[in-house]
Amino acid sequence: PSDMRVPIASCLAWPQRMDTPLEPLDLTAIGELSFFAPDEQRFPATRLAREAVEAGGAAPAVLNAANEIAVAAFLAGHIPFTRIALSVEAILQQSNLPPAPATLDDVLDVDQAARARARELLEVA
Repeated sequence: PSDMRVPIASCLAWPQRMDTPLEPLDLTAIGELSFFAPDEQRFPATRLAREAVEAGGAAPAVLNAANEIAVAAFLAGHIPFTRIALSVEAILQQSNLPPAPATLDDVLDVDQAARARARELLEVA
């Protein structure tokens, strides 16, 4: 059973903790949990994340940077929600991914380049 009351209460009360009248979740009382492979057609960001991890190197950093810019563009009303994953995928495909970053400066360089490319693609500042 999904119940978001406690996580929502925690967010609303942050940084304090809010007492809730809810019983703690008892997984043994549930008895059985079922897990299914994600539908990557319906949830394309799941596929993009898996592919970035499988590719390794700089791909996860590019994915993260592009996603942050695309989400910010969505929140600002510049793009529809459905364009987030499409934008991230375009950045991943257009990027000449360097090998795995060796230093923190390398990671930051990859991040900044991906953010700049995402802003350019989305035409946002």
